[in-house]
Amino acid sequence: MTTTGAAALERAVAAPDLVRAQVGVRDRFGPPRAVGVRVDLTTEPGGRALRVDVTADRVSRVALRWSRPLPGGVRVLGDAWERSYGDLAWQGLVPERPLPWTVLLHDPRTGSTEGWGVRVRGAALAFWTADPGGLTLWLDLRSGGAPVELAGRTTTAAVVVSARAEGGRPDGGGGAFAAQRALAHLQCPDPLLPTTPLVGANNWYYAYGRGFGLEAVVRDARTVSDLAGDHPVRPFGVIDDGWSVGGVADGRQASGGPWDAGRPQTFPDLAEAAAAVRAQGARPGLWYRPLLRRERPDGALAGALAQAVGAGTGAPGQRQDGWALDPSHASVLDLVREDVSRIRGWGFELLKHDFSTYDLLGRWGPAMGASPAADGPALADPSATTAEALVGFYRAVREAAGDVVVLGCNTVGHLAAGLEHAQRTGDDTSGLTWSRTRRTGVNTLAFRLAQHGALFTVDADCVPATPGTPWEQNRQLLDLVARSGTALFVSVDPATRTDAVDSALAAALRLALDAGVPGGVEPLDWFDTTTPQRWRSGTGEPAEELDLQWGEELGADPFEHTEPPPP
Repeated sequence: MTTTGAAALERAVAAPDLVRAQVGVRDRFGPPRAVGVRVDLTTEPGGRALRVDVTADRVSRVALRWSRPLPGGVRVLGDAWERSYGDLAWQGLVPERPLPWTVLLHDPRTGSTEGWGVRVRGAALAFWTADPGGLTLWLDLRSGGAPVELAGRTTTAAVVVSARAEGGRPDGGGGAFAAQRALAHLQCPDPLLPTTPLVGANNWYYAYGRGFGLEAVVRDARTVSDLAGDHPVRPFGVIDDGWSVGGVADGRQASGGPWDAGRPQTFPDLAEAAAAVRAQGARPGLWYRPLLRRERPDGALAGALAQAVGAGTGAPGQRQDGWALDPSHASVLDLVREDVSRIRGWGFELLKHDFSTYDLLGRWGPAMGASPAADGPALADPSATTAEALVGFYRAVREAAGDVVVLGCNTVGHLAAGLEHAQRTGDDTSGLTWSRTRRTGVNTLAFRLAQHGALFTVDADCVPATPGTPWEQNRQLLDLVARSGTALFVSVDPATRTDAVDSALAAALRLALDAGVPGGVEPLDWFDTTTPQRWRSGTGEPAEELDLQWGEELGADPFEHTEPPPP
């Protein structure tokens, strides 16, 4: 990625000025030893990281405070618990605002930016708050909605790292992006990256899980393969939701398991479907929802229901579409390994697994705030923190997947980094309304782009070509994503194909298969808007600048809050 000449350096992490712990979820925070919790702080060699180890019988949260005045006019940026929802932005100080995983502080007087964060796969769900007097790191160690029962066990709640970039422009260009990128690399010393760029077709944003079968899947694979031409890196043809027995055409919003067969009329043989995609010159991929069952489970899984109550439901484990499972239960992990191994055995080369954060915790990212899980029962294994349970689940998927590329959607990317090749970093784009694609797709590409290649391959979600969305705006996003080198998946409704559309798709897909332009892209006006229009592209001197027009006739749609139902 370009950095506008700014030098980003790792910084030493000083010990906090104050440490407090909370045992019960409603207890006041107190000195750790006074409440029966031991917090050990260990500085790694060179002072470049601070490890936070927690030992207790029971504990809910630990807080660490660094008292230091923040500069006047400071601008602040955090990350997202799982996907972002068009809500990432540089803002002034909002002292009570949770900043998941990372906090970036930009000083407009000097142009310098410093970042603080925690390494991936820690035992706590971690967020920061920033106020005029300093920074606080909050470590949520609960098991579901209850104190974790460590029974004297020691767990590494977090490892704190920091980076700083000098030499950026006062408006945040260069330096802020360099600091964010350097911090992401410090947070994940062992990313799991695919061997080739992730490029291909996904049918969700024109089919929405309805009215398609093997013939349509083969057609889409042929389309993306033809558009890629003779490029030595082959694109993927991904079958999204709607292939399974209990798919959305049965009236559900998204499918649930079991995941042992496809629809008899349309996908009677999934191995045949994978082979048919491959025969078109594309690599087969498949979507599935690992933690949901259509019917209430019995047998070994009867005691493995996720206890969190989902939005709009009144029973623990019940979701709008079925019954959710708790991955801290050994039987659930056995089932996940079995399902993933089966999908691999069918011949699929990419696995997109979805909905697991919502299915376990019963809420989406925007509702999480300072508590990703609502107060309530513990996990099936009350000795495991929520973060530990999620990491164990991601590891089970990864190990069963073998050489299959793993793409996580609605996963906690900061806990899955190193265990998944790619992460859907933003909420859904849209084949129905452009405003949603602008709000979510452009936002997540700009504000989480620095994680690309550092934590995982970034997937800002599909670029649609559909009758319901304006091609000119989609074409600009298509070109931008292709230049960036991030994952590029397209949803192409056959009704939209013209010579001009095919020409733009072919150019973008081939550029993306080349891993984008050297140096990628960088947002330039991200301090001024949530959906940047000005971007630097490549490493040329002078670098190419893009001025993209995302607007519509009346500007952004202020009434666009949720995806309208597919027709």
